[in-house]
Amino acid sequence: MNVYTPATQPTIYFIGVTTTQSSIMKVFPEWAKALGLKDAVIKGIDFKPHSSPEEYREAVEFLKNDPLSLGALVTTHKIDLYNACKDQFDYLDPYAQMLGEISCISKNNGQYCGHAKDPISSGLALENFVPDGYWKMYDGEVLLLGAGGASLAMSVYLTDESIHGDNVPSHITIANRSQARLDSAKELLKDLNPATRIDYVLNHAPADNDNTLASLKPHSLIVNATGLGKDAPGSPITDAAVFPQDSLVWEINYRGDLIFMDQANAQKDEKNLHVEDGWIYFIHGWTQVVAEVFHIDITGERLTLCSEVAKEAQKKK
Repeated sequence: MNVYTPATQPTIYFIGVTTTQSSIMKVFPEWAKALGLKDAVIKGIDFKPHSSPEEYREAVEFLKNDPLSLGALVTTHKIDLYNACKDQFDYLDPYAQMLGEISCISKNNGQYCGHAKDPISSGLALENFVPDGYWKMYDGEVLLLGAGGASLAMSVYLTDESIHGDNVPSHITIANRSQARLDSAKELLKDLNPATRIDYVLNHAPADNDNTLASLKPHSLIVNATGLGKDAPGSPITDAAVFPQDSLVWEINYRGDLIFMDQANAQKDEKNLHVEDGWIYFIHGWTQVVAEVFHIDITGERLTLCSEVAKEAQKKK
């Protein structure tokens, strides 16, 4: 059980599983200097995945009532926290309401606010390595391993015709080992662009994901959005899995035992894969939240500065 003490200086929190291991604990102090946030600090709040509603509510209530606790980034617990705590917020942004998740907590003009930033941050990360016109050019598919908030956010971004026009994947498969999460995802995503067919596949074991992976066309996008490799050991696929030719493989984690990424890299040359880690996602995910919590703009030169500062902080391990 976490013990909460009032903040004595402006504080942003990281609500996660193993927050002390995250690079943000070294990166944020350097960002605070670079962005002129003076004496702002970061603190971690760790919960086991799928903790009790009471535990989430206690943390959210503390943040709400503590003046110098300015907000938080939420990972792993985004959906569970939304379900347990949505009534504690004065404002939930449209993405939070649509996806049933909260990845960012902030305060603005006396309002206590919950946001879902992943459609924005995952979109910015995808733009970094998915070539322009990719889906229209190659007609590849998307396999999202995991039915949590990240997969839902990517589905929203990838199918948004206001952003992409007709350059959207024709087929997305969301594979997960829990039917309840799949049912929830199907309900939340039911009104997306009908040009993309979305299938929800119950795969109990990594070998089942191998079979789904084997069914994909060339030029597909495969994403590990399960948390395996970071929040828990392992990979969502086995070493026998075969990636489709000429495809994009994204491990959205940037730390931990990234077995999924190792498995993709083992086939990189033979299958002509582009293998991406989660570093850019980390940068966009955190800068989106820091901007919201501290009410500052982090785009253009400031975003470039944050990326450079983060890389330097990483070298100081």
